[in-house]
Amino acid sequence: MSIEKRIFHLPNSLKVQVESHIFEVGRKTVILVNGALATTASFGQTIKYLGERYNVICFDLPYAGQSKQHNRAGSLLTKEDEVEILLRLIQHFEPRFLYSVSWGGLASLLALARQPASIERAVIGSFSPFLNDAMVAYVTQARHLLNAGENLQAAQLLNDTVGKHLPRILKLLNYRYLTSLPKEEQSQVAFHVEQILALRAETYLDQLANIRCRVKFINGDLDEYTTAHDIRTMARYVRHAQFATAPNTGHFLELEGRAQAATMRDEILGFFGVNQEVDRSRLDALSPAAEAQTFAHSGLNVEFGSGK
Repeated sequence: MSIEKRIFHLPNSLKVQVESHIFEVGRKTVILVNGALATTASFGQTIKYLGERYNVICFDLPYAGQSKQHNRAGSLLTKEDEVEILLRLIQHFEPRFLYSVSWGGLASLLALARQPASIERAVIGSFSPFLNDAMVAYVTQARHLLNAGENLQAAQLLNDTVGKHLPRILKLLNYRYLTSLPKEEQSQVAFHVEQILALRAETYLDQLANIRCRVKFINGDLDEYTTAHDIRTMARYVRHAQFATAPNTGHFLELEGRAQAATMRDEILGFFGVNQEVDRSRLDALSPAAEAQTFAHSGLNVEFGSGK
């Protein structure tokens, strides 16, 4: 396996560092889309199991991770900016599959609604189009703490809420990450929080009817913030949508332990690995009713270890 790192130049003078994990030349490729406060480092476990069958592309947005050193400080990205970046990466690298987590799901769905030609299937993990009371409370408090510069308390909040099912080592990494957050990146995070609070699902849900590829939504059954119940509303908007609920799993899915990683591995490889050549005419003839599915427990012993 080789890792190719390159700087991808965007029309607005921003730059994105892209990592291509080449396990075998000629394989189909999966592009990974991370959420708020996350970088490509959080995909270590995901890349490992996807590498059993696919090559993998991941990237950091201009303000985050390995990309921020290549960009001027102070540029704030809107959600539409994120969509455009993702579309350009898809157009250039032509991945067949997409896997997003958390708020990366919104940019991913909006990009898929523009029907990028190469994408056949997508998994959207830990996403909900609606801000429930638990998410509003978390995001509102996070905004207050970040605006006050109380990053230690913001890290504690993260670990006590959406991250409460993470292992201790990842909670420690959350502390280290947030307490050392540079001012310019903190401004982007605060701006991101404001965008979340201003989010109104009715302004974009109708666009999702344009999605042509297969989409599977995966949520943890312990996730109180993007719930397995709320996501099923997407069946009204996304044709051919499927749903799965991961047992004993919270918001951070495969990051939460070996059993959770094994579950996600089996589900994603299974979904990407069958019926890959899509017959568009047959898909259009199918009923729009969604298929509900719940995971069975997996006994596979998958090594766990990655960080935020």
